[in-house]
Amino acid sequence: MNTLDSTDPKQFIADFFTSFTDELLRSDDDPALIFDRYHTPDIVQVADGHRMDRDKLIAHTRPVRKNRPTSRIEVHEALADGDGIAARYTLSVQNRKRELAIEVYFFGQFTPEGRMRQAHMLTRAVPADADTDADLAEQTPRLVEEQEPSA
Repeated sequence: MNTLDSTDPKQFIADFFTSFTDELLRSDDDPALIFDRYHTPDIVQVADGHRMDRDKLIAHTRPVRKNRPTSRIEVHEALADGDGIAARYTLSVQNRKRELAIEVYFFGQFTPEGRMRQAHMLTRAVPADADTDADLAEQTPRLVEEQEPSA
């Protein structure tokens, strides 16, 4: 596992999520053991206002593992300061039923050996075929119009 102080922040966050997901989906090891290799026991993650501790996060891995989706992460920007990292990335996921893309604003704290201690995330769905920032900027007005209630 890479350490935050020895890796470019964009590469660190991409490697962290890619290797965690790959190991979770391609291994028969207990999900809790895999989870603990990447997270501290006192991990707290708040995603869109929903707080999850270690037990809730491990429970969240079980349906992901069962469905075995494919995913790809594109880190658009990332900054590190000490043990903290802020990043904006797009997570593209495809499972048997659908393809989706999620834009993520991530603020996290990591241990010196690269395990996640804390994370705060804001997410929003974006068109699954929007591969670049330019595509997202072009799609945003249409997404807003689709979400606004009609008068």
